[in-house]
Amino acid sequence: MELKEPGIHPEIASVKPEDQELARKREEQSALEIELADRELRSANLRAELGAFERQYLHYVGSRYADLDDLKAQIAERLAREQPANERAQQAARDSRARANETKSVAGEKTTEEPRAFKAAPGMKKMYREVAKRIHPDLTSNREDRAKRQLLMAEANEAYECGDEARLGKILNEYECSPEAVQGEGPGAELVRVIRRISQARSRLAEIEAEMQEALRSDLNQLKSHLDEAKRHGRDVLKEMVAKVDDQITQAKKRLEEPEAASRK
Repeated sequence: MELKEPGIHPEIASVKPEDQELARKREEQSALEIELADRELRSANLRAELGAFERQYLHYVGSRYADLDDLKAQIAERLAREQPANERAQQAARDSRARANETKSVAGEKTTEEPRAFKAAPGMKKMYREVAKRIHPDLTSNREDRAKRQLLMAEANEAYECGDEARLGKILNEYECSPEAVQGEGPGAELVRVIRRISQARSRLAEIEAEMQEALRSDLNQLKSHLDEAKRHGRDVLKEMVAKVDDQITQAKKRLEEPEAASRK
């Protein structure tokens, strides 16, 4: 009759230390990947919301400032034509036109379509989280795999901001079926890869935090927060800004319509 040492199960006794460590590290990696996916989602939401707000601001206010600066440049240029010997007037016209060109460049081309605010559906968020969890480039130490993941993650970010859930699903499916998704062989080599993935995930988490803090401190986010706070108190600051600029545009147009002799007074 075979005697067994009490208290030790044969299956447990046969597990090698490296296998135990690999299992533990895999659990740690899994938890980090879930956290990383959640952070990436929060970061993507912040970027998308700020991007949508910027487009709305430029659509309603920025384009009007571009018109206003162009009118001011026309006024300055007319004064310069009327006073060819006045170097200050000539310089003011040049400065005014440069400022108008800069404002126009920032505002971009006008569109008749009203920009939509960004709002991701729960299914969209779930899909993006799964994509980030599976294909984020910082979760691999293989150079070729990392390059492929970077391209796919950029596509995923674009798809998320455009609200294209089907495209996100396609990106995930393509990667799952790719050779890069195949695991390596041997517990020792796999343990090293897992440790490096953990290190990469932690580094990316720190990067995301820094990126989000920078975005939260940005002038654009401060403006958005100000407008959101005012809206909660019943004020439409964006509408007020539009009305103010429209009034300035009206005054500038009236000045341009004045006879040239009146503008010299």
